[in-house]
Order: sequence, then C-alpha cells, then structure tokens
Amino acid sequence: MSKKNKKHSKQKMEAKQNETPEQSQVKVEVDEATAQETTEAGTETTGETPQESNADDKLAALQAALDKQKQDYLLLMADFDNFRKRTIKEKSDLIKNGAERAMLDLLPVVDDLERAIDAMGKAQDVDSLKEGVELIYNKFLKYLESQHIKPIESTGKEFDTDLHEAVTLFPAPTPDMKGKVVDTTVKGYMLNDKVLRHAKVVIGQ
Repeated sequence: MSKKNKKHSKQKMEAKQNETPEQSQVKVEVDEATAQETTEAGTETTGETPQESNADDKLAALQAALDKQKQDYLLLMADFDNFRKRTIKEKSDLIKNGAERAMLDLLPVVDDLERAIDAMGKAQDVDSLKEGVELIYNKFLKYLESQHIKPIESTGKEFDTDLHEAVTLFPAPTPDMKGKVVDTTVKGYMLNDKVLRHAKVVIGQ
C-alpha cells in the first residue's frame, strides 16, 4: 500500500473514531434511505411487485389445468356418444336377427313333419306311422330344451297363480286333491326362470 493510501485510510479511521453518536445515527439513516430508494427504483423499473408476479404465475397454471380438464371432458363425451350409438345399433341387430338361429334349428323338425304328412297318405301300418310321429315329437321337445324352454308341471300339484291359470272348478276325486290341479287343458312353459305361457288347469274343490 502506498504512503498516500495509508495516510488516507488513517485519516478515515480517525474521523470515524471522532464521530459523535448523533453523527453515526445520521449516517445510518442516510444509508438506509439510499438502500430504500434503490429498491423502489428497481421496482419501478419492472413495473410489478413480486406478489403480483407470483399471482400471475398461479393464474396461468390454473388456466392451463382448466383447459386440460375441458379437453379431457370433451374427449370423454365423444367416446360415450360413440359407445351409445354402437350399443343402439347392436341392440337393433339383435332384435332383428335374434330369432334367426332359433328358426334355423327348427327347420329340421318342420322337414320331419312334412315327411310324416306325406307318409299318412301311403302308410298301411298305423303303428309305424304313430311311432314316426312320436319320434318327431320327442325331437321337437329336445329342440325346446336346447332353447331353455321346459314344460310346467301342473296336474297333481298345488294351484299356483304364478304358474297356473284356472279355467274351471271340478269336484275333487279325493279329499287330498282339494285346491290342487286335477287336470291340465293347455300345457304351460317356462323360458329359463320366466313363465312363457301359463298352464290352463282345472282346480279340485
């Protein structure tokens, strides 16, 4: 350090030591005022406070999230609309063509019935003709079973309004047949667990 700088530094230290408390306080206040002016000048240069800048960032993030949710919602609605239209079409096709397989499996029975009708005019043996008709009947029953259709048991059973339809009352042949089905005029059928046709029955009294 040069002699001139040493001398200047020594004078500065001596001046600081000779300062009164009042002079020191004034100097601190001047320094703080200068720092505040510098901060305010920087704020005026940017045109916004840190709080305002942070709020703008949050608003932009929220807007981006809202836009994404709106886009996802529109895509979901489009997918649902396509699913609805496809389901309606499939249901329409099922109603239109649902009986196709059932009718196709029934045609062999019709063929057998036609052959039996032709044989009636030529057959000399009634027993063989009767046997042929019974075979066709059993074949038809197996077809119904394959379609989950089964007859309702009625004669000798307790009268059940869920399964039976009473057509008339008849004196019971025995006391234990009172309130029971003594005869079935038209057989009823079930499709799975649903009544396809109620059995028409005669009730003992």
